[in-house]
Amino acid sequence: MSERLLIRGGTVIDPAHGYHGPGDVLVDNGVIAAVGVNLDADGAKVIDAGGFIVAPGFVDMHVHLREPGEEYKEDIASGTRAAAAGGFTSVVCMANTRPPIDTEGLVRFVLERVRQTGVVNVFPVAAITRGLEGKELTEAGSLRAAGAVALSDDGHPVADAELMRAAVQYAAMFGLPVIDHCQDSSLSADGVMHQGYWSTVLGLRGQPGEAEALQVARDVMLARMTGAHIHIAHVSSRHSVELIRRAKEEGLNITAEVTPHHLVLTDAIVNDMGYDTNTKTNPPVREEADRRALREALRDGVIDAVATDHAPHQQDDKLVEYEYAAPGIVGLETAIGLLSTELVEPGWLDWGRLVAAMSWAPARLLGLRRGTLGVGEMADITIIDPAYRWVVDPQRFYSKSRNTPFAGRSLVGRAHMTIVAGHVVMQEGKVLE
Repeated sequence: MSERLLIRGGTVIDPAHGYHGPGDVLVDNGVIAAVGVNLDADGAKVIDAGGFIVAPGFVDMHVHLREPGEEYKEDIASGTRAAAAGGFTSVVCMANTRPPIDTEGLVRFVLERVRQTGVVNVFPVAAITRGLEGKELTEAGSLRAAGAVALSDDGHPVADAELMRAAVQYAAMFGLPVIDHCQDSSLSADGVMHQGYWSTVLGLRGQPGEAEALQVARDVMLARMTGAHIHIAHVSSRHSVELIRRAKEEGLNITAEVTPHHLVLTDAIVNDMGYDTNTKTNPPVREEADRRALREALRDGVIDAVATDHAPHQQDDKLVEYEYAAPGIVGLETAIGLLSTELVEPGWLDWGRLVAAMSWAPARLLGLRRGTLGVGEMADITIIDPAYRWVVDPQRFYSKSRNTPFAGRSLVGRAHMTIVAGHVVMQEGKVLE
C-alpha cells in the first residue's frame, strides 16, 4: 500500500479538467483523492511544491526499450529508470525488438519483465505485420487481449497500401490505433540526412521531406476511406504538417506526434558538430522552415503529442562513418529540459500546452487511463522545477546508451519528482530503488 501524500503549494496543471493554477493534490492509497486549495493534510506526508509545476504523469508514447534481443543497448530495467529520471510515469514501447513483438506471447513477456524489473508503467505496442516484413498481418485481437495498446511496424514503413488498409480496419475492430512510420523508401533511398543545402555541402546522401509526406498523404486517404484511427509517428516535414492540418479540418481520425529533437535541431547541426553521428536520426532533422512548422503545429494542436522516440544505441553503432551509423537519439532524460529551454522560455509554448502534449494527449490517443489528476484516477504525477539549471552529462544517464547530440548543453527546467501509483520513484534526479 502506498503512503498518503499531500503535494502542497504548487502550480497544478490538469489539462483533462481545464485546471491551471495554485493548488494542492492529495494522494491516498495510490489514487488521486482531492485537488484544491488549502487541503487538509490529515496525517499525510507533505511534499512542498512551492515554485514547482504539478502535472499529470508524463506519458511517452514512442520509446524503444530494446528488450527482447538488444539488451546491451537498453533493457526494461534501465529504460524505465531513464524514464523516471526524465519525469515520465508511463512509456509505450515499440515492437521492433529482436524478435519483434508480433505474438501475444511476446506481449506478455514484456509485461512480465516490467513487473519484475520496471519502475514506471510500460504499455507495449505490437507489430502490424509478422516479423515487421510488411507481408502478413498479425493477430490484432489476440495482441489486444494480451495487453498491446497499438500496432506499429515502426522503423519499417508498410509500403503496401492494400495491406495497410486491411491493417487499420482490422485494428479498428479491437479499438487499436495504428502508429505509422511514414517514409516512401523508394524516394528516401539511402538518404542519411535531410536533403537540402547542408547535405549538398557535406557530401551526404539526402532524404527529402516529401518522402515522409507521400506516405502521410496515403494514410490520410486511408483514414478517409476506412474511418480508422491512424497516428503519424515522429513528424518531421512541413509538408506532412500541412496534410495533417487539412485532414483534421476535414474531421478525419488522424493524429500525430513530434520529437524534441525535431523541435529543437535543424540539419545545420550535422555541419556544426562535424559529422557527429549522434545527430543522425530517422526521420532526419530538417531545415528551419520545417522546424518552425512543427513548432507552430504543436502550439496550435495540429500535432497532438510530444514523444521522444528514445532510440538507444551502443557506442560501436555510432563510432563509424556517418553513412553507416545507426540512426537514433536517446531522449527520455533530456526532453523536459530541452522543451522548457527551447520552446517555453522563448515563448513558443506555455506550460499548459506542453503538459497537455506530454500527458493527457498521448494517454487519450491510446485509450489509457493516465494523464489526468482526476479524483479516483491513478496517482501518476510529474513535478517539474521550471527554474532548475543544469548541463547535459550523458555519463550520468540511467539509460545504458549515451547517443545524444545535446551533451554539454545548458538547460533550464527538469523533472523534480516522479510519482507512480502514489509511490515516489524519482526525486531530485535520483531514481529511488
